[in-house]
Amino acid sequence: MRAARVWLTRLRILKLLPELYLFRNDMRFQLTWTNRSLTVAARNLASIAFTLSAAMAASCDSLATLTLPGTTLSVTEAVPAGSFTPPGGQPIKNLPAFCRVAGVIKPSSDSNIQFEVWMPSAGWNGKLQGIGNGGFAGTISFRAQGHREKLIDFGYRAIHETTEKAKAIIGAFYGEQPRHSYFSSCSNGGRQALMEAQRYPADYDGIIAGAPANNFTHLLTGALWGVQATIADPVNYIPASKIPAIESAVLAACDALDGLKDGVIDDPQRCQFDPAVLLCSGPESNTCLTQPQITALKKIYSGPRNSKGEQLFPGYSVGGETGYNGWQGWISGGSPGKSIQFAFGNNFFQNMVYDDPAWDYHSFDIDHAPKVADDKVAGILNATDPDLKPFRKRGGKLIVYHGWSDAAIPPLNAINYYQSVVSKMGAKEAGSFVRLYMVPGMQHCGGGPGPSVFGQSTPPDSDPQHDMSHK
Repeated sequence: MRAARVWLTRLRILKLLPELYLFRNDMRFQLTWTNRSLTVAARNLASIAFTLSAAMAASCDSLATLTLPGTTLSVTEAVPAGSFTPPGGQPIKNLPAFCRVAGVIKPSSDSNIQFEVWMPSAGWNGKLQGIGNGGFAGTISFRAQGHREKLIDFGYRAIHETTEKAKAIIGAFYGEQPRHSYFSSCSNGGRQALMEAQRYPADYDGIIAGAPANNFTHLLTGALWGVQATIADPVNYIPASKIPAIESAVLAACDALDGLKDGVIDDPQRCQFDPAVLLCSGPESNTCLTQPQITALKKIYSGPRNSKGEQLFPGYSVGGETGYNGWQGWISGGSPGKSIQFAFGNNFFQNMVYDDPAWDYHSFDIDHAPKVADDKVAGILNATDPDLKPFRKRGGKLIVYHGWSDAAIPPLNAINYYQSVVSKMGAKEAGSFVRLYMVPGMQHCGGGPGPSVFGQSTPPDSDPQHDMSHK
């Protein structure tokens, strides 16, 4: 059985599922094909799957004449079964025959939302799946000054526009609309997922939001707080070579709290780790930290606070600091100023908040910058509204998940949003349609020392120690 999907992509090629790669250029948002059931949700909702055997309402080529508001279709081609190489991507093997539609949506004169829809030629199960993307999605991260409409597209409009156009294209091809629509994505895609539930509750029946960057302005406030803590003064910088010592000390303090020493801390909230245990007692080495480094580490774990001591955003959780998706890339970088955290935080305040490419992070003021960011772009970028009654009323279901070892987005952010929904709607009502799953040992959207593949929009892992779907 085959299901329809809507996809957003980012600056590099993403392997979203074993069969598919997607790519992005400028603001490329991809609506995709109808070949399988929705990863996590389909496994839980398999009983509602069905297959449509009716003849197609239109040929793939004939879709070239389809007229959609503000939309130009550039590709309408029938792709035979076998291997297919997307533009700028790698060959994808063992695909069924499908109809490929690509185009551009321009809800404003400054918009450039590129998209694709892939629809199987036979065996569609009546489902549409939308998949978002991470980071800044398009090149908007470096081109936002003076382009507010592009910012709106990035913030919330593009996903909705691509969803509407996908349904129209699917309707024209199959002669009927999707019977069930789902959205699943992680990181910025998790923010997009929550934005859909909040702003456009009729778009999707089921939504999966992984590691959501939904409090976008405060997340990147926290990024620059961490940058200032670690590199504003060179003596504070914690090189990647010291990260293994940090993780070892954390595990020594807390790994056994769950009854098993396995390199995974099940609940970091129970861990009372004091970075002071790492203070060098002799010459500095990779096995210890200097006092300035310990001060910086405490700030990373505690999160940003203003001069009044008020918490503006959570800090990072202990555990899982090492690894390819851990602190080395996100927090330390290969050298000062080369971390992913620095790139996101600095680009955000330069290009989206202050509209000044010469703005310098040294001038970042924790008492001033968050308010400027909130006043200017929170209404466009943040997906923090806890009132999900319209989504629940139409029967929508929401799953939120977050890895406890996430070095990109502090895990407590997901808990904070979930608790805000419970507070707003009440535990009974919230419990009828929302679930939150915290994943021990999982880093940002995947990877880490714990199981990190459980049917979300990642390809299966051959390692049964990390893939809970492994047989």
